[in-house]
Amino acid sequence: MKKKRVTSEPRPRLSSSSKGAAQDFPVVGIGASAGGLEAFSDLLRHLPETTGMAYVVIQHLDPKHHSDLREILSRTTRIPVQEVTDGAQIKPNTVYVIPPNTSMALQDGHFHLAARLLTRGQHMPIDHFLHSLAEARGNRAIGVILSGTASDGTEGVRAVKAAGGITFAQDQESAKYGSMPHSAVSAGCIDFVLAPAEIAIELTRVARHPYLTPASIQALESASGSDGEMEVLLALLRNASGVDFTHYKPSTLQRRIKRRMVLQRIEKLKDYVQYARSTPDEVDELFQDILIHVTGFFRDPAAFVSLRKRVLPNIFKDKKAQTVRIWVPGCSTGEEVYSLAMTILEYLWLETSKTTRSPLGSMPFQIFATDISETALDRARAGLYSEALLADVPPERLRRFFVRLDGGYQIVKPVRELCVFARQNVAKDAPFSNMDLISCRNLLIYLGPLLQKRVIPTLHYALKPDGYLMLGESESLGAFADYFNPVDKKAKIFQKKKSATRLVSFFGATDFGIRRGVVDEVRLPREAAPVLNLEKEVDRLLMSRFVPASIVVNEEMEIIHLRGKTGAYLEPAAGLPTFSLSKMAREGLLVDLRAAISAAKKGKTTVRREGVRVQSEGQAREVNLEVTPLRGPSANERFYVIVFQEAISPAEKSRAGGRRAAAVRDGASRENAQSKRELEQLREQFQSLIEEHETTTEEFKSANEEVLSANEELQSTNEELETAKEELQSTNEELTTLNEELQNRNVELTSVNNDLLNLLGNVTVPVVIVDHDLRIRRFTPPAQKLMNLLPGDVGRRLMEIRPNLDLDDLGKYARETIENVVPVEQEVRETGSGTWFQMRVRPYKTWDNKIDGAVISFENIDALKRDVEYLKRHAVDLIEYAPIPTVVLDAKLRVVSVNESFQKIFGSIPDDADSPSVYQLANGEWDIPRLHELLENVLPRDGRVKGFEITHDFGRIGRRKLIINARSIEPQPRSQFILLYIAMG
Repeated sequence: MKKKRVTSEPRPRLSSSSKGAAQDFPVVGIGASAGGLEAFSDLLRHLPETTGMAYVVIQHLDPKHHSDLREILSRTTRIPVQEVTDGAQIKPNTVYVIPPNTSMALQDGHFHLAARLLTRGQHMPIDHFLHSLAEARGNRAIGVILSGTASDGTEGVRAVKAAGGITFAQDQESAKYGSMPHSAVSAGCIDFVLAPAEIAIELTRVARHPYLTPASIQALESASGSDGEMEVLLALLRNASGVDFTHYKPSTLQRRIKRRMVLQRIEKLKDYVQYARSTPDEVDELFQDILIHVTGFFRDPAAFVSLRKRVLPNIFKDKKAQTVRIWVPGCSTGEEVYSLAMTILEYLWLETSKTTRSPLGSMPFQIFATDISETALDRARAGLYSEALLADVPPERLRRFFVRLDGGYQIVKPVRELCVFARQNVAKDAPFSNMDLISCRNLLIYLGPLLQKRVIPTLHYALKPDGYLMLGESESLGAFADYFNPVDKKAKIFQKKKSATRLVSFFGATDFGIRRGVVDEVRLPREAAPVLNLEKEVDRLLMSRFVPASIVVNEEMEIIHLRGKTGAYLEPAAGLPTFSLSKMAREGLLVDLRAAISAAKKGKTTVRREGVRVQSEGQAREVNLEVTPLRGPSANERFYVIVFQEAISPAEKSRAGGRRAAAVRDGASRENAQSKRELEQLREQFQSLIEEHETTTEEFKSANEEVLSANEELQSTNEELETAKEELQSTNEELTTLNEELQNRNVELTSVNNDLLNLLGNVTVPVVIVDHDLRIRRFTPPAQKLMNLLPGDVGRRLMEIRPNLDLDDLGKYARETIENVVPVEQEVRETGSGTWFQMRVRPYKTWDNKIDGAVISFENIDALKRDVEYLKRHAVDLIEYAPIPTVVLDAKLRVVSVNESFQKIFGSIPDDADSPSVYQLANGEWDIPRLHELLENVLPRDGRVKGFEITHDFGRIGRRKLIINARSIEPQPRSQFILLYIAMG
C-alpha cells in the first residue's frame, strides 16, 4: 500500500481562536523501535507531572499481537498514559500511545487512526505522525527520536524543524540501537543530542519558554522595535552572509529568531543580539535556520500534470536547433529541480514513442537551479535522498531515474548532468536571460512586499517574449498581473505577454537600488516610545495650523514635499498627474519663482520677493515669497525651500478699509507708483531670463561638443565591438567544437567506466588497485572479505588496512613493484580459514606506459596446495621404500633426497650436509661424463629417459654397469624435480 505523505509548510498553520485552547499547548512526538522501551521509560520517569505539554509515543509494534506498552509505561510515570482511539481529542499533561497495526496522524487537535501503511514494504509510523504534527502544531511541535534501527523518523523531524519546532535525538552512548538517532543527526535536523533523562530536563525547560506560548510572536514584534535590536541582528546576518533579510517576511524571521533563542536558553531579544555579536557561529546557525525550506518531489502533482499538457508542447515545438532553457530560483535541496527534469524527460520519451527507458546522452534542454545556501546546493548536486523522502515517487520513476545506494537513493548521473546548480541571490544578482520556463514555486511566500516587487520584474526580464512562469499555489503576481497571461490559474502557470512593456529591474552587483530616503524610511523602528509619539503628534498639529505654506523643490523644479495650505499658490495641472512646479504654479507666480530660485542658486543664499501678484480663485492677491537653498544627502544634491506669505494680513486689510477714502484722492499717484514698481520687476525678471538663456546657451554648446566627442568615441567603440563580436563568434565555434569533442569523450569514458564496473563486479578473484601513493583506487567484491575492506576505504592508504592474511607488510610488496617495475609473487595464507592464495603484485600502467600504481591479485591455490602436499607425501613414501636405488634432484641438479636402497649400496649422505650436487656424491665418484650427458643434454630434450647405461668404478662396490631411468617432473608452477631410478646390470 502506498503511503500518503502529509506535507508540512514552513509557516505553522495554527488554528484560529475559534478552535479553542486545544491548539495552544505544545505536543511532543516521541519515536523509537528496537530498544525503545527502556528509553521511553527513562525519559518519562524524569518528566514532571505537569508541564503543559502532551506526549505521543510511537513505537514499531508487532501488528499481530496485543501491545502492553501502555501498562508498562504507566508503571514508570505519574503522568496519565492512554492508548489512542480514533477521533480522541488531545489534551495536555497526558501520554498517548499508538495502538498496534495502525498509522496515526494529528489534525485539528484530534487523533486520526488509519490502517497500517507500508512505504515500499516498510512501516514508517514515526515519519507519518511527525509530518502531521508539524503541520498541525507548527512551532509548538517537538520531535524526539530514541533508540531504534533503520531510519524511520528522520524525515519527520526534518519537517518539525522546518515548521519552526524543536528536535531531539538520543545520544549513541545511551542508545541500545543507534541507527535511528544517528540517521536523524546525520541529516542535520536535530537541535539537541542527549540521553533520555537529559531530554526530559530540557523538555521541562522548553515548556516554560515564551516561544511556545501563543503570544510569543507578538511579544517578539513589540520587543523588536524598541531599541532596534532586529536591525542590529539583520546587520549581523548581512555582514556574515552577504544576504539582506530586511525585507523578508517578518513573521518568518521572528519565528526563526525566537527558535534560536529557545535553543540558546535566552528569553530576551536584547540578550540574544548580544550573544550573536560575541558568537559568530550563532549568526551562521541563524542564517541556516532562516533558509530551512520544506520541499519534496512532485509537490502539488496537478501542477506538473498541467505543465506537461499546456506548457511543454509549446516550448519544445520547433526547438530542434535550440536548447530549451529553464530556470529554478530558490531551488533549495533540488527536489523541485529533479521533479521538473523527470517530468520533461517523460514527456520527451512519450513524444518519441520510447516506452522503454531511453538513453540520456543528448537532451534538448538545460535546467539552471540557483539558491543562496551553499549547504543546500551541495546536497542538490549530490542528488542523494533518503527512502522516506521518496515515499510519493512511483516505483516506475524510482526504477528509471534513481539508483539504490547505502544512504538511500541517488538521481542517475545523466539526469544530474542536465541540471546546473549555482549560488545566486535572485533579489540582488543579475538573472539569467532568454528563459523558456521559470519555476519559482514557494519562494515569494518568504519575501515581503518590497522584495516581491523587485523579484517579479527580474523574472519578467529573464523570460523570453513568450516564456512561461510557474508559481506556488499560495503565490500570486500581485500588481504585475497585467504583464502576464494566465495559462492555468489553479496551477499558477502564466505566460509573458509579448506586447507587455519591460518592467524596471533593479538587479546589479550592489544591494537594492532604492533611493536612500526610501531605505532609511523603511529601516526606521516600527514603533517609537509613547512619549516620542506624543511629541511628534504635537509638532504635527502646530505645524499644520501655524507654519506658513511652503514647498521643497529640487534642481529640476519638481516638488518633493509640501507643508501647510498651498492651494492658494498651486493647483494640479490638466492631464497626467505631475509634481512639476512650472505646471502647478498659479498664474503670475512662475516668473518671480524662477527668478528667485535662479538668484538663490547663484548666490547660495536666501532670496526674497515681495508684492508678487497671483491670480487665485478669480481674485488677485499679493504674496511675499522666500527661497532658501538646502544641501541634500549627497554633495551634488541641492534643494530649495519656498515659503509663501500673504503680503497684507487680515488686520492690515481692516485698517486699510478706513483709509480707503484717502487712497481714492491720490489714486492716480498710487497707480503710477504701482506701475513703476511692476515695470521694475518685469525688467529684473526679463534680465534674469536673459542671463538664464545665455547660461543655457553656453551649457548647450558645451553639451553639444561633449555629444560630438562622445559620438566619435561610440563609433570607435562600435568598431571595436564589431571586431570583438567576430572574435567571440570564432571562439564560440571553437568552444562548440570542443564541447562536442568533450561530449564524445564523456560518452566513451562512460562506456569504459561501465565496462570496468561490470568487470570488477563480476570477477570472482580478489583484486585491489592502488595508486602511486599506495592509496586504494578500486577493489572487487571478493577482496572485501579477504582484505577486510569497506566501500568507504577507497582513498585510504594500503598500510592502514589490516588484511585477513598471514602477511607482515603488504605495502612493502606493492612499493617494491612500483619502484622496480618487477612483478612479485608470494604464497600467502588467510588467517581465519587457513586458505592458501597465490598473491601477484604487478605494476599499474597508464595508456602512455607510465607506472602509476600496482595491481594486487589473489588466486586461490588451496586445493592445488593440498593436492601437492598429498602427492608429495605419497611420493616420498614410494621413493623411500622402493626396492631399487632412487635419487631426487632439483632443477639445479642438487640432491634433494635418496632412498634407503641407494644408501645401502652407495653409502649414506651426512644429515648435516647442505644439499650437494649429484656430481659431488661419495667424494666425487658420481662426476661421470655419461651422467653429465644424461642430465644436461638427453633429459632436458626428451623429458623422460629409459635404459640409459653407465659403466663406472665405484670405491665401495667396484666396477659396475648401471641402468638408469630418468624423468623430469613439475608438481607445481616454476617448481621442477628429476627422479633417477638406478638398476644394477
